[in-house]
Amino acid sequence: MDRLVFLLGTGLARGAVLALFALALVLIWRGARVVNFAQGAMAVVSTYVAFEVTSLTGSYWLGLLAALLAGGLLGFAVERGVMRFASPASPLSGVILAIGLVMVLQSALGIIFGPDYRPMRVPFDDRAIVVGGVPLLSPYDLFVLVVAVVVMGALAVLFRWTSLGLQMRAAAFAPEVSRLLGVRVSRTVTVGWVLSSVVGSLAALLLVPTSLGLNPHATDSLFVLGFTVAVVGGLDSPVGALVGGVVVGIAMSLVTGYLGAGLVPIAVLVLLVLVLLLRPAGLFAAAEARRA
Repeated sequence: MDRLVFLLGTGLARGAVLALFALALVLIWRGARVVNFAQGAMAVVSTYVAFEVTSLTGSYWLGLLAALLAGGLLGFAVERGVMRFASPASPLSGVILAIGLVMVLQSALGIIFGPDYRPMRVPFDDRAIVVGGVPLLSPYDLFVLVVAVVVMGALAVLFRWTSLGLQMRAAAFAPEVSRLLGVRVSRTVTVGWVLSSVVGSLAALLLVPTSLGLNPHATDSLFVLGFTVAVVGGLDSPVGALVGGVVVGIAMSLVTGYLGAGLVPIAVLVLLVLVLLLRPAGLFAAAEARRA
């Protein structure tokens, strides 16, 4: 029972990070109908910015702020300088551009920083708190959970109760009608890219210190798992990203604890295949209205 409680806690913390990253993918899909395969590479660029700023200043918090600013600027640059040239008539156009961007960003990071893993420190202790002889979440896990909940809550408020959020939702679902109503669709798409890049950068910065460390490919597995979460929950559903992240995070933790880390990729693949077979649009995908 003690092991189960510990695995559930760590799975919840990891699931929160996966949910954040999946939410970044959902934001882009809802706003531009593009699966951003460059999300992981963009996030690792921001993480390198955080690493360098933290190394120079000694402050984790300044590094965190620098990473978020860099993520926002990178999202703006990618949307305006790359993705805006993708042909709307070809869904593969944006995918090909994103994959090319991955190669460029990871190659540039490899040239500048090299392929070695660099350890990143965290602002809190990463050892589990023991209560009544039962190991629970570590202070850093609690920090990750709080940050993830606050960010997802803020995004929910943005999309449901603010004018900008309503414009972004309208531009995503009915761009031509939105233009007729005075919504600047191109601007809202850019805002969506900026928000997505910031959220993805935050997810990477929270996860990388708990893994092998930072290198140009440090977020490859994060992208694969985040994309799985987004597909399981439904690419159109922020709620699906949240629930899917928790489900996948806990499943990974339980498989690691009871069956071994080597079986985690197989377990995630089985979960993805089952969802695609039973509900291809995702568990929380909205039902499509009938058309005459």
